[in-house]
Amino acid sequence: MEQVNIYEAKTQFSRYVEKAEAGEDIIIARGGKPVARLTSISPQRRPVCFGVLKGKVRVSDDFDAPLPEEVLAGFEGR
Repeated sequence: MEQVNIYEAKTQFSRYVEKAEAGEDIIIARGGKPVARLTSISPQRRPVCFGVLKGKVRVSDDFDAPLPEEVLAGFEGR
């Protein structure tokens, strides 16, 4: 992370925005004390589209049946 003072950030703002776009964080300081961070904005997530896998996933009839004893013993540490 690069740290710059407010005056430098103001005069070279476009340069620091380009660096932020490239993934670098820029710390802006006043009197040597960090006060702000210039960083890129992550792209917006796509909305959830329910039903995309409808008809493509099959759940067996016994998916919630009790586990076999040897498998259950393994989970319980017996």
